[in-house]
Amino acid sequence: MVKEISNDWNQTRRMKRFIVGPMVTLEYSGWLSKRVNDNIPEPSSEGARPMEEYLQVVSSELEIIKQYFEKRNSKLKNKIEQLEEEKMHLRLDVDVQKLEAEKLRKRKNKVEEDLDSLKTDYKKLCLSMKTARLGNTSKQWGQEVREERTKADWWERKFREAQVQKEALERSLSETQDEKEN
Repeated sequence: MVKEISNDWNQTRRMKRFIVGPMVTLEYSGWLSKRVNDNIPEPSSEGARPMEEYLQVVSSELEIIKQYFEKRNSKLKNKIEQLEEEKMHLRLDVDVQKLEAEKLRKRKNKVEEDLDSLKTDYKKLCLSMKTARLGNTSKQWGQEVREERTKADWWERKFREAQVQKEALERSLSETQDEKEN
């Protein structure tokens, strides 16, 4: 880019000489012959500094770009670290939800077993009541049957609640896994 600008400047200067050449004064010609690189007069040795001092002051375009990319790289590294930390937290959340879902499955299975056991006990009780008809009056048997039905109803409600809770957790787990995959 700098070379293109320099070439354009030199071309403009040459055209100016060609057009303005006959109108140039002797003083201008003398001044122009002392110039180097079209716009810098020849340096005198008095008070001259080494070229390194001039170059140290001005940062090169490459250094500026390098600093820009280093800053950007640092920001991106921080963003990556944040995303990695968030990823770790999400994995922990998924693990916790899996554990909770497993607990609920176990609890549901236990409730189902208890319900089945109660139903079996209830059937046995009904059968024994029909066959035995001993010890209790019909009023007492009716009371005991109502109590057993109440217990069975209670266990059935618990079973339904556990099923609803299980389904909610399975949906939640499925949504979490979908989010994790995305």
